Amino acid sequence: MHPHPSEPGSASGPERSTAPPPAIEEGGATIEVGHRWRLLAVLLAAQFMANVDTAIANIAAPAIQHDLGASGGETGLVISGYVAAYAVLLVAGARLGASHGHRRVFLAGMAVFTAASLACALAPAPAVLIAARILQGAGAALMVPQVLSGIQLHFSGQERLRALGYYAIALSGGAVAGQALGGVLIAANLFGTSWRPIFLINVPVGLLLMWAGRRTMPADREPEDVQQVDVRGMLLLSAAVLLVIVPLLLGTDAGWPAWTWVSLALSVPVTGAFVRSQRRRAAGGGRPLIAQEVVRTPAIRWLLAAHGITTLTYFALLFVLAVYLQEGLGQGPAYAGLAMVSWVAAFGVAGPLLARAPERHRAAMPPLGCLILASGYAAVWLYLATGHRTGPLLFVLLGIGGLGLGLSSNSLIGQMTFTLPDRYAADLSGVISTNAQLCGALGVAALGGGYLFLAGDGAAEPSALALQAVLGASVALSVFAAVAATLARRARATDDGASVVP
Repeated sequence: MHPHPSEPGSASGPERSTAPPPAIEEGGATIEVGHRWRLLAVLLAAQFMANVDTAIANIAAPAIQHDLGASGGETGLVISGYVAAYAVLLVAGARLGASHGHRRVFLAGMAVFTAASLACALAPAPAVLIAARILQGAGAALMVPQVLSGIQLHFSGQERLRALGYYAIALSGGAVAGQALGGVLIAANLFGTSWRPIFLINVPVGLLLMWAGRRTMPADREPEDVQQVDVRGMLLLSAAVLLVIVPLLLGTDAGWPAWTWVSLALSVPVTGAFVRSQRRRAAGGGRPLIAQEVVRTPAIRWLLAAHGITTLTYFALLFVLAVYLQEGLGQGPAYAGLAMVSWVAAFGVAGPLLARAPERHRAAMPPLGCLILASGYAAVWLYLATGHRTGPLLFVLLGIGGLGLGLSSNSLIGQMTFTLPDRYAADLSGVISTNAQLCGALGVAALGGGYLFLAGDGAAEPSALALQAVLGASVALSVFAAVAATLARRARATDDGASVVP
C-alpha cells in the first residue's frame, strides 16, 4: 500500500512538511484550526459519555436488582443489552454516517441516546429498563463511529496524533469514570433515588452536546450518488454478533446451558454467510457494509488483533477488580469505583508522551506499550503473591498498566488510520469500535467467568488467588499482542516497500 497523502513522510516531493494545514475543506466549508479543536471537544464528549454508560451499570447492578426486584438474569440483561446493541450496530452507524452525513447521524444518535437515558432513569420495571438500555446502546452506536471518522477527516499529520491522544483518553477515561461516578452516586443516594441519577445525568449533558454539535459540526454535503444501505449485510452481521456476544455475556451466570453452545456454533455459518454476501455485493458493483480493503490488509488485521487483545484484558480487569474489592474484600461501591483512577491518569499521560516521541521511535510504540501493559499486570500479580490484598501500592502498580494500555491503544489506532486512505474512514471507525467492544465482552465472559469460578464463595483468600490467575492470563495475552503489533509493522513494511510510520 502506498503512503497516505496526509501521512507524515509520504512521498509527494523531495521534502514534505508535516505541519498541519491552517484549514481543511470538508463539505464545501472551510474548517479553521480553532474550530476543529472545538469540534473535537464535542465529539470526544460524546465518546466519553457513551463509554461511561458502558461501565456504569456494573457498579449499579446490585442496587438495580434490589430496587426493582429484578432477577439475576434481568439484571444481567440491563448490563449486556446496552453492550450488545452498541456492538451490533457500530458498523451500521459508521456506514450510515458515510452515506447520510456524519453531522446528521451524530445528532440523531445523540437524540436517541438522551431520550433513552431519561427512560432508563424513570423505568418502573425491569423490562422497561432493559428495553431502554438497548435503545440507549443503539443511540451510542449511531454517534460513536462519527467520532473517529471526524478525527480522520478533519485532522492530519501531527494534529491527528494529538487528536488521537485525546480520543484514547476519552475511551479509557469514560469507562473508569463510569465506575467511579456510579459508585459515588449510588453511595450518595441522592433524594432516595438510589441508582437512577447515573442515567438522569445524561439528559442535560446530551441536550448540551446536541446544541454544541449543531454549532460546531460542518454541514453535511449532499452525496452525488446515494447508495442503498446494505440491509442484508446489516442483518447477517447483527445475527452473527448476537450469536457470539449473548452467550459470552450470559453463559457464565446461566451455567453454560446447551443453548449457549448452540448459539456459539451457529455464529460460524452465519459469519460465513455475511462474508459471502459482502463479496457478492462488491462483485455486483454495490458498496458492501465493510469495504474489503479494510479487512484484507494484513497490517490492519494484525493491528486489530493487538488492539482487541489489549482491550480484552482491560475490560476483564474492570469487571474482576470491582468484584474482587466488593465481594472478596468487602469494600463499598465508591471504593471499588475509584480503584482505577491511577490507571486512567497514567493512560492520559500516554497520549502526550506518544505525540512527543521522536518519529524514528514511533514504529516501536505499539509493541512497547503492550509489553509495559504486561509488566503492569505482572507487578500486580507479584504484589498479591507476596501476601498483600489492597492498599495504595496496588493502585500505584495499576498505573503501570494504564500507561502501557495508553501507549499501545493510541499508537495502534494511529497506525490503522494512517495505513488506509481517508475514503475508508467510516469503515475503519466501525471496525475498530466493534472489534474493541466484542473483545471486551469476550474478556468479561472468559476471564471474568474464570475468576468467578475460582473465587468460589468469594472469601478473601480464594478471591486473591483467582485474581492472580486472571492477571497471569493477562500477562500472556499482552505479550501475544506485542507479537501481533510487531507482525503488523513487518506487514506494513512489506506492503509499502519500506517501513512507514505516522
